[in-house]
Amino acid sequence: MTAAKPLPKKTLVLATRNAGKIRELQALLSGLGFEILGLDSFPHMGEIEETGSTFAENSLLKARTVATATGLVALADDSGLEVDALDGAPGVYSARYSDPGATDEKNNQKLLDALRTVPEERRGCRFVSVVAASAPGGAELLAEGRWEGRVLTAPRGAGGFGYDPLFLDLELGQSAAELAADEKNARSHRGRALRALLTQWPAFWERVQG
Repeated sequence: MTAAKPLPKKTLVLATRNAGKIRELQALLSGLGFEILGLDSFPHMGEIEETGSTFAENSLLKARTVATATGLVALADDSGLEVDALDGAPGVYSARYSDPGATDEKNNQKLLDALRTVPEERRGCRFVSVVAASAPGGAELLAEGRWEGRVLTAPRGAGGFGYDPLFLDLELGQSAAELAADEKNARSHRGRALRALLTQWPAFWERVQG
C-alpha cells in the first residue's frame, strides 16, 4: 500500500464543509499562494460543536480545533445575520435557526414568519463575519466584517446561499443572491473580514515560520 503523499507546508485548511463558504473563501484567498482545502479533505475530522456565545469565540474555536487536528494553518469563519427587530437574532444561531438540522429554506421561512408584521422601515439587518486564522504553534489572527442591509419580504435571486435571497443591499437595490460572485465578494461581510485579516497576514505568517 502506497503511503499518502504529505501535504505541502503552504496548505491552508478552511474549517468548513459548506460548499458556498469554501467557494467564496477560495476566491478571496487565491492570491496567497497556498493550496486551500476544505474539511472534506480530512474525513477523520468530526463535526465541531459551536459552543461559543459570539462569532469571535466560535471562529477561534473552529480554527484552533482544525489546526491542532491537521497540523496545518487553519482558517475559520463564523458568520450570521443580525436583525434589529429581532434583537439581533438569529445571530450566532443563524445556521441552525429553525432547528438543529436546518436547511437554508427552513431558516429563511422562519425569518419571514418572524417578521411577517414588521414594516419595511424596521427590517434593518446586517451580516456579520469574524474570520480567525490559527497555527499549530499558537499564532492567531482575528478580523471582523459587516454588511448592512434590510430583510426583504420575499426571496429574490438564485445565487449565493443561506440568507442571501432575503438580504437587500440598500445601495445597489439588489439582494445578495442577485449579485455576481465577484460583486458579492467585494461588498460582503466575509470579504471585508478577509481583507482586514490579510492586511495582518505577513506578520502572522512570519510568526508561523519562525
